[in-house]
Amino acid sequence: MVAGTGAAAHADAFDVGKALLALVVALALQVGVNYANDYSDGIRGTDDDRVGPLRLVGSGAAAPAAVRRAAFGCFGVAAVAGLVLAATSGWWLVGVGAVAIAAAWFYTGGSRPYGYRGLGELFVFCFFGLVAVCGTTYVQVGTVTGPSLLAGVAVGALACAILVGNNLRDIPTDELAGKRTLAVVLGDRGTRSMYVALLVAAFVLLAVLAVATPATVLGLVALPFAVRAARPVLAGMVGRDLVPVLRDTGLAELAWAVGVAVGLALGAP
Repeated sequence: MVAGTGAAAHADAFDVGKALLALVVALALQVGVNYANDYSDGIRGTDDDRVGPLRLVGSGAAAPAAVRRAAFGCFGVAAVAGLVLAATSGWWLVGVGAVAIAAAWFYTGGSRPYGYRGLGELFVFCFFGLVAVCGTTYVQVGTVTGPSLLAGVAVGALACAILVGNNLRDIPTDELAGKRTLAVVLGDRGTRSMYVALLVAAFVLLAVLAVATPATVLGLVALPFAVRAARPVLAGMVGRDLVPVLRDTGLAELAWAVGVAVGLALGAP
């Protein structure tokens, strides 16, 4: 969302109201999918032997019904904000929002969750990368710009890296639970290689952006976080030693988006 707003500013079309609504949609969906995953994994027993941070349902800290209500409450907030954006930017966006909410729920929910079939990264890339960034630009500019597309691909790669790091840590327990994530399919070595490739891709795309808009080199502020995140992965660490990877990859994604957004705004024609 931040990078998408930077791209809108680059096109001299920054709209604070629409930017804030897009932020509400993005945050509500992010929180909602976390609650939904907590609920669905918890009732399936996937989190019974969890290595990562505490989950509400799996640990017994909250009733499944309460977590499910929290998930749908967040989806409701996202839907309301999205409807306002659709009313002012194009009603076809209602369809995009509906698909996004469905994707958030069926990642681990329903009888055939796609997250259990190695497709989680694909949907994260699409919705938390391309849709989030390009959609934020679209509602402000009225079109998808070149910089927003490049930024969307890069942010999507970093968002996928967070999921890959999470699933790398959980390979042993996911295998036992029958959760066939992409990490389980690729195996330990292949997953580590994929994680590093996703980080590298984001900075390659930063270089491409910088050719047209030199100020976007501000995105290099993310590099120290990315390096710190990659070290445990490259060192072959496992289990709880991989938990900091998620934090540092998230910081890298945020720093990349903010740096690029500022660079795009400063480099506006």
